[in-house]
Amino acid sequence: MDTTKSPPLFTAFKYLTLLLALFVVFFPIYSVFVGAFKTQAEFYQSSALAFPADFFHFDNFKRVYEVGDLGLGFRNTLVILVCAVAGNVVLGTMVAYALGRFDFKLKKPIMGMYLVAQVIPMVTTQVATFSIIQNLGLYNTMGAPILLYLGADVLQIVIYLQFVNSIPRDLDESAMIEGASLFRIYRSIIFPLLAPATATLIILKTISIYNDFYTPYLYMPSQKLKVVSTAIYSFVGPNAAQLNVISAGILIIFIPTVVLFLFLQKYIFAGVTNGAVK
Repeated sequence: MDTTKSPPLFTAFKYLTLLLALFVVFFPIYSVFVGAFKTQAEFYQSSALAFPADFFHFDNFKRVYEVGDLGLGFRNTLVILVCAVAGNVVLGTMVAYALGRFDFKLKKPIMGMYLVAQVIPMVTTQVATFSIIQNLGLYNTMGAPILLYLGADVLQIVIYLQFVNSIPRDLDESAMIEGASLFRIYRSIIFPLLAPATATLIILKTISIYNDFYTPYLYMPSQKLKVVSTAIYSFVGPNAAQLNVISAGILIIFIPTVVLFLFLQKYIFAGVTNGAVK
């Protein structure tokens, strides 16, 4: 057993680095939390580290919910989430099933295209994507973000492939002997056994879509189609922003994400690590 102690200078540097990292991570969260309870004058006249005069000042929360119509934003977000995540899981499992169970000439090129699409900056393809959405008649409808969120990404395919490859092919052969079709094998054998990976990816996709601002802002400018991420943008004016109200909105939006992660984080890590081990 090594009982050698680190030099005091190195130990001090290590803890100083950790404290600095904690400050960088938690300072934005802290400033948003205290800013949500401040009046507009107090927000701009006091330090970002200063406590609000009254922690029971809930006018900002009331204003962001009523004026920003955050309730409508939550409803629209829920519709998009359900449709996009459900379609994403179906397409992702089907792609993984095809790539993991069958050998065909375009198997490697298809996987390569997924990798290439992942490294191409999204901003470079937005003109073409925007034109396609317009030509499909989906601009300024919920169909635009749903369609854009449907595509399975590389992480999803890799995790699903790890699980598909761990499922014995004997199950497929036994099902074929019983007269099951390829779709029946996917539906009755493959898809149920992908449940741990599916749970992991539902959580990751939900958080990603829930926090996305760019896609809803670009493709759904109508006020009736606002989502939670664009609802608080109502308080950004041409000359100034009501940052205290925006802080309250961010805090409200932030709570479901934190609760979801705290209660379901074991499924995220279990799904990823189990897929890697298998």
